[in-house]
Amino acid sequence: MRTIPIDERLRVIEVYTSVQGESTWAGLPCTFVRLAGCNLRCSWCDSEFTFTGGQHLAIDDVVDQVAAAGVSLVEVTGGEPLVHRQAIPLMQRLLDRGHRVLLETSGSLSIADVPDPVHVILDLKPPDSGEEASNLWDNVPLLRPHHEVKFVLASERDYRWARDVIAARGLADRCPVILSPAWGLLDPAELVEWMLADRVPARLGIQLHKVVWDRDARGV
Repeated sequence: MRTIPIDERLRVIEVYTSVQGESTWAGLPCTFVRLAGCNLRCSWCDSEFTFTGGQHLAIDDVVDQVAAAGVSLVEVTGGEPLVHRQAIPLMQRLLDRGHRVLLETSGSLSIADVPDPVHVILDLKPPDSGEEASNLWDNVPLLRPHHEVKFVLASERDYRWARDVIAARGLADRCPVILSPAWGLLDPAELVEWMLADRVPARLGIQLHKVVWDRDARGV
């Protein structure tokens, strides 16, 4: 068995190609690199299978798998990918191979070292997630126009919190903002009503992959 140096080693749950189900990139063909491990335990998490397990792979082997899929758009996700310090060189090598790279991250860890061309999707955690205290607000000044912020909302309380954060921190002036109802917990129609009533400068996000496939399907 080949020994992978620790600085080159990632714990990978899966690499697969589908369509992007969330974010402003929804609907586009995308290859996903899902890394294992997460420092949060959100109440509505739909990726608990990432908390443990996975296979140790070398960064270059992961990049080769992505290249073999033949899709230019790639998302590094988890779990929480930034718990791996090797996620940074992974993203850089994907960029070097000509990929357009997305990073889905919880907002609890710094994005300061993320390569500039990467499209950061920063998930801020509202109260009902149980992880509001984990939001790293130092990330907000680091947001750039090609990044985006996402809120997964489970209740009207979550919505009002997100609405107020968007206004207080000027998020819509920094990058696109998405409000996404937690699947099965918040009626999207209700969320739309609130958004329209308050003229929130954000867009509605629906988890497209859960519409197309079973909500618990893996690798889609």
